[in-house]
Amino acid sequence: MPRWKALPEELDPQVREFATQLRRLVDKSGLSIAAVSDRTGYSKTSWERYLNGRLLAPKGAIVALAEVTGTNPLHLTTMWELSERAWSRSEMRHDMTMEAIRITQARDALGEFGGDGPGASRPGPGPGTGTGTGPRPAASGGWHGPESPATPPRPPAASPTPPAPPAAPGRGRRRTVIFVTALVGALLVIAGAVLLTDLGGGGDDTAKVVESPSAKPSPTASELPAGVKCAGDDCTGEDPELMGCGGEFAETATTAKVGTAVVEVRYSETCGVAWARITEAAPGDTVEISSTQGDDQPQTGTVNADKDAYTPMLAVPSAAAAEACATLTTGVEGCTTAGG
Repeated sequence: MPRWKALPEELDPQVREFATQLRRLVDKSGLSIAAVSDRTGYSKTSWERYLNGRLLAPKGAIVALAEVTGTNPLHLTTMWELSERAWSRSEMRHDMTMEAIRITQARDALGEFGGDGPGASRPGPGPGTGTGTGPRPAASGGWHGPESPATPPRPPAASPTPPAPPAAPGRGRRRTVIFVTALVGALLVIAGAVLLTDLGGGGDDTAKVVESPSAKPSPTASELPAGVKCAGDDCTGEDPELMGCGGEFAETATTAKVGTAVVEVRYSETCGVAWARITEAAPGDTVEISSTQGDDQPQTGTVNADKDAYTPMLAVPSAAAAEACATLTTGVEGCTTAGG
């Protein structure tokens, strides 16, 4: 039986090459995945995901693997940086595809509802357009009358050639109509509540509400991607790798050089959290993550023999609200710039 599983077909070529290189390093070292886990400090489950292309390994894990296998960490981290960009691009394409699917589904539902609604008897475009006499669905999923804005659509009763009455809709269409009607009603109720809330305020208090940033609502457990185990305040104090907020769901928001060390703010929009990471450091150096817009207790981490460390997570409203600071054993201190 081969040692490695086939990498996912949809994997970006840059990420595929990087995962293949990691496999070669492990094979060359003669170590098992369990041994790699013991020597790098990252769990066996995490390494299985990294080596099978299911998650992009964090930079700390890559530096640790380079030390364990006797590889130049500079070359390996360069490949990692290219893979991280490729991974982010793939995630963006995936998000855009999913949004396009949701928009298409919404248009189909609204179009089906509109076809059975009162607008079904409206006159269509004038002669010569090559279309029928019925209404035409617009690109946004709504309905348009005649092409010329100067000629308003006539009421259905005045139509000289009313269309034949539609056939009785089946159960599937009736359920769709009921669902869309309920959805529109719910949206109207929500919009009314928001409007009444805005009208109820006044003066300086209203301005304060508008100006004060707030965190996005935390998604429920059913809304989180597979492998992600927490969101928002539930993540505070937890390990980002163990809770699934790292890898493909995280990005470096800000970076600062403190002495010989590099300090980063890592941010996960999926989980609504940030944490600090320090690399190229010395044992005993500490790193801390704090929020500039709350009273939450900062989270800290201490560098061990691996020369890098990261803190537990801290719930923040955005990446701009997080600040990472490092204190080196040499006495040097420094922080990232919050919001930049």
